[in-house]
Amino acid sequence: MQGWKAAVLGACTVAAAVGEASRAPFGTLPDGRPVEEVTLSNGTLTARIIAWGAALRALHVPDRDGHAADVVLGYADLASYLDKPNYFGASVGRYANRIRDGRFSLDGKTYTLATNDGPNSLHGGKEGFDKKLWTIAHLEGGATPSVTLSYVSPDGEEGYPGTLTARVTYTLSAPDTLRIEYTATTDKPTVVNLTNHSYFNLAGEGSSRSVLDQRVLIPAEQYTPVDATQIPTGERAPVAGTPFDFRAPEVIDARIRDGRDVQIVRAHGYDQNFVLADAPTDALHLAGRVEDPASGRVLEVATTAPGVQFYTGNMLDATAVGKSGLVYRQSDGLALEPELFPDTPNQPAFGSARLDPGGTFRNVITYRFSTLAPTDRTVR
Repeated sequence: MQGWKAAVLGACTVAAAVGEASRAPFGTLPDGRPVEEVTLSNGTLTARIIAWGAALRALHVPDRDGHAADVVLGYADLASYLDKPNYFGASVGRYANRIRDGRFSLDGKTYTLATNDGPNSLHGGKEGFDKKLWTIAHLEGGATPSVTLSYVSPDGEEGYPGTLTARVTYTLSAPDTLRIEYTATTDKPTVVNLTNHSYFNLAGEGSSRSVLDQRVLIPAEQYTPVDATQIPTGERAPVAGTPFDFRAPEVIDARIRDGRDVQIVRAHGYDQNFVLADAPTDALHLAGRVEDPASGRVLEVATTAPGVQFYTGNMLDATAVGKSGLVYRQSDGLALEPELFPDTPNQPAFGSARLDPGGTFRNVITYRFSTLAPTDRTVR
């Protein structure tokens, strides 16, 4: 695991003149607005980002034999993103994850949000940032191709105070690394929590294999248990002795069916926030590592966020048809979402999600890919 830190800090050398960035039509919204797709390529990785939801639609990554496959879930057409969003690859906000009862208070005033997950608000509400058309603000080729997209959320949208200007930049920052940086500013006090909601399957999204035989490492000593509505109780519980201990690589399938643990039962699998730090950090730290012994692909996720939500696609129900023409079923993808803790605006012990005028929200995420040794093809 030692290689991840050097890579994300820029120690890798990027060959010049191999990077490409281009844009093309992807579809048209019912109101007539065109949606574009940007393709970034550096000779090793190819990423495709659509302006609808500023979403990572595809990410082609080589396996141990050099064969590339698309390792994120998504759709072939815009209509599917509108019909069954599922947050595939989306930039989610204004507040990623859940807020209890769709309410929070700021400076003595209570704000009521749109609820879309039982009694709670999830990923920004009924029409969060994943369901907005972002503007392609800047496109750059060269050795580190990138695209920056922006979205201005008006004061009161989905119940949130303040006009929020959000930006996300996708960069192929090294031959093996996709870097995502979220920033946001506001004109009045508000709360904000932006992240990316890509579902990964290192076997390939069209492989017909689930992620259950893939290995996960999450370097967290604690996680935040939730109640029956998936809202944190406020406790930071130790992972030791529980199905949530991923401090050493563990096959997902080993404990995902542990019916003795109420957290597994409530979430229908893994859907928990893991504690990486007490607060956002300036430097990147490891959030998780995923290994697919069959293909040899390895993903290392680093971030500046204090938490990471590990989700095993529990609600995928075979009604969404993916890019390869296959239906996506439960556990066909996993998400590692670096972010502030769920319900932080209502839980002071979790820190602060507040953003004031003059300040800048920032969340940096890197996805670094490598491969296992040819001899490591077994699930352990």
